[in-house]
Amino acid sequence: MSRYRFDGLPEFLAIARDRSIRRAAISLGVTPGAVSQALQRLERRLGVSLFHRTTRRMSLTGPGEALLVRIAPAADAIEMGLQEALHSSEQPVGTLRLIVERLALTQVLPTVLPPFRQAYPMVDVDVTVNNRQTDFVGGGYDAGIMIGSYLSQEMIAVRLSPAFRWAVFGSPAYFAKYGRPLRPTDLAAHQCIRFRRPLKDDIYRWEFVDGDKKVRIEPDGSLTVNDAELMRQMASQGLGLIYSSTYHASKEIEAGLLEPVLLDHSPSTDALYLYFARTAQDQPKLRAFIDMCVQFRRSEASI
Repeated sequence: MSRYRFDGLPEFLAIARDRSIRRAAISLGVTPGAVSQALQRLERRLGVSLFHRTTRRMSLTGPGEALLVRIAPAADAIEMGLQEALHSSEQPVGTLRLIVERLALTQVLPTVLPPFRQAYPMVDVDVTVNNRQTDFVGGGYDAGIMIGSYLSQEMIAVRLSPAFRWAVFGSPAYFAKYGRPLRPTDLAAHQCIRFRRPLKDDIYRWEFVDGDKKVRIEPDGSLTVNDAELMRQMASQGLGLIYSSTYHASKEIEAGLLEPVLLDHSPSTDALYLYFARTAQDQPKLRAFIDMCVQFRRSEASI
């Protein structure tokens, strides 16, 4: 289709509406001469006169009236489509792809997703649960939720959780039977439940501080798991000590199933973060999700 096929139609519609070349020019933001020339080109191309011209007013000819009847609804539809496109560029639409660690399934998403879905029904949400560090950009994700100490410095991060500490945990029954470790070196005499990291397929080394020094201990034990929830369940049943955080184990702590020890030797505090690439933060769908997460953080702080 020739790009000149619609040449003159905006001017024709404006003149038909205003019945004046001068007023049409004002509404289109061009000169009367430009409007007049566009109309003449259209009439030459069609081979008919579209207006009766008088010194005071212009009125449609028969062919002009027929053309207006045909194209006016289409013109209105085009204008509506353009307005909708403009509006959609400002409203959250599309698919929001999230990659979250399992902790977010119980601590964040049940509170954030329902009101987000209700407020933004035009946004589809695609959630991948994965505790492994993965190719965030290459995976096409818009945002993720992860513990801060694992985050890349290239990401923008918004804290979601209260600050928490890493510690050793055991059940009251275990401590009653075997006693409590007072120093990290005491762990050699205890049964520890080891955690195998899925991505690196190695045993996670427990981290402590001893004065100004950082200490990492590979725990000794006959039980090894690669799932944090299972690890806490086993510890709750008195099968050994685990290394976790006060946030991960918050439900078990509240229920009296697990108790933290060696807090004086725990490393610096950490938190759960929403993270995203700097280049993506202006997307309406992501901006809306960030705002919802900020509301969640404020509600957490008020508890």
